[in-house]
Amino acid sequence: MAFATPDQYAEMIDAAKTGGYAYPAINVTSSQTLNAALRGFAEAESDGIIQVSNGGAKYFSGSNINDMVTGSLAFAAFAREVAKNYGVRIAIHTDHAMRDKLEDWVIPLMDASAAEVKAGRDPIFQSHMWDGSAETVPENLRIAEQLLERTAFNKQILEIEVGVVGGEEDGYAAEIDDKLYSTVDDGLATVKALGTGENGRYITALTFGNVHGVYKPGGVQLRPELLKEIQDAVGAELGQDRPFDLVFHGGSGSSEQDIADAVSYGVIKMNVDTDTQYSFTRPVATHMFENYDGVLKIDGNVGDKSQYDPRAWGKAAEANMAARVVEACQNLGSAGKSLK
Repeated sequence: MAFATPDQYAEMIDAAKTGGYAYPAINVTSSQTLNAALRGFAEAESDGIIQVSNGGAKYFSGSNINDMVTGSLAFAAFAREVAKNYGVRIAIHTDHAMRDKLEDWVIPLMDASAAEVKAGRDPIFQSHMWDGSAETVPENLRIAEQLLERTAFNKQILEIEVGVVGGEEDGYAAEIDDKLYSTVDDGLATVKALGTGENGRYITALTFGNVHGVYKPGGVQLRPELLKEIQDAVGAELGQDRPFDLVFHGGSGSSEQDIADAVSYGVIKMNVDTDTQYSFTRPVATHMFENYDGVLKIDGNVGDKSQYDPRAWGKAAEANMAARVVEACQNLGSAGKSLK
């Protein structure tokens, strides 16, 4: 098993919602962090989602090239090949495309997938995110409606964000204030604009105090009960139980209770980035401090090639990040539930 087909990706989401668990969605920026994510999912015996942001895509293309489309296609091609060696289902996703990134990033990727689908093959990415959190809700949903038509044709899933996630990611920052909390009216407006699946499948990031990054205790007030309130109100209107397939943004540093509550209210995907970034970098710092004389050619000496070889510290970084992915799978309940 490797890449999930469109039908298998839908099956993954349905299984998570029915089974009361969610998938970690791990942001990656390089072949090595991608390998670490794959390793973590395999070790946890969990299916999963691996995603690239616009900044991650730029970095994937080469730090002197900074081309989002090139980096995304390179990420997808590399992931498709190496994922064949792991016995779990993997979906790939583009994360946080705000309005100024649609024409130069997401639309070209959607067009590339449309060409694949027309040729009788699967789309390149299984899903794309439209981040309309900086727009008014009506404008956010107007654009989402246009994008949903494209993803439906491509047999892809569209992720939308209705509300604002605080903190900073890829150069975008939002204040930590009342705008971080979605409302019942937001949920009702969403289903009015996008439907409930008949116009194409979408997943929804409703915000309940989420932030990017990790803050000290008390710095962020999550209110996952808002998800239940919105699900119940919209569900009553539609005659459906938990009508939204929900996404938890800003998941790094969240308490186990907040995660469990959010999942019980219909979260099927939780983004994890900050924690895995740190888990990758921490062993590198340890290696450099513990092998200082070996990694540097001090006072004209030659150093120790076995210690400054990138594989020496890279393997430790990969293993530690993989362990953090396993932890995320365990926290979200997806461990041991692969549909392989």
